[in-house]
Amino acid sequence: MAPPDSVLGNALLMPSIKKLKGKRVVLASASPQRKEILSRFGLAPEISPSTFEEDLDPHSFEDIHEYPVATAQHKGVEVYERLVADDPDNPPDLVIAADTVVLTHAAPSPGGQVHVSLLPPMTQELLEKPTDKEDNLRMLLDLNGGICEVVTGVVFVYPILTAPGYEIKSLDERTLVHFADNPPALVKAYVDSGEGLGKAGGFGVQGNGGLLVSKVDGDFNNVVGFPASSFFRYLELLVEENEQDGGDFLSI
Repeated sequence: MAPPDSVLGNALLMPSIKKLKGKRVVLASASPQRKEILSRFGLAPEISPSTFEEDLDPHSFEDIHEYPVATAQHKGVEVYERLVADDPDNPPDLVIAADTVVLTHAAPSPGGQVHVSLLPPMTQELLEKPTDKEDNLRMLLDLNGGICEVVTGVVFVYPILTAPGYEIKSLDERTLVHFADNPPALVKAYVDSGEGLGKAGGFGVQGNGGLLVSKVDGDFNNVVGFPASSFFRYLELLVEENEQDGGDFLSI
């Protein structure tokens, strides 16, 4: 049975999108934000959340930015292998996996005279989901008037003829979120709303958390949970690379 068409009518018909027509495209995530972002740009993949425990040790990575990419790889491979085992006659043509983390970042210099990229290297700390409202308040007061970095690892898993039977490609997108110097009453009111609970970094920029933010330096969608622009550009690049090598992306 042919899979439902994952390409919606609002999609821009680039060569890569045409390749996806009639293909089984799977999103290894239950995130409503990721689903909504992809749908907004014309892609409606099948939803199959990963069962990977997400138990990698972030301290085992020399570069913390590799951590979400590695987690996304485990998610994508788990879903791909499970779906192939469940229905060998109907394997996925493309599995998309993602993992988003929030990191501390260098604070802006007084008067903004020095760009953050020119500041001395710093050890970035991973900002997990707050354990409760008290932890959420502590986290946001620490970020108040400062900067955090949102990093999303995105992974593409698709079938090939050679072992292990699939290829893995990945990217990471990095976005800086600048917090305004908010009055404590505003921060506390946001925490009391409960919106930040269950969110890495303790805020949701697409909701009332946007009131705490003065500027987003980079892809706004990445802060919400999925860097659509980089995803679609890289998908197009995969088609071009396969054609240059004499192959046909997603042809098997």
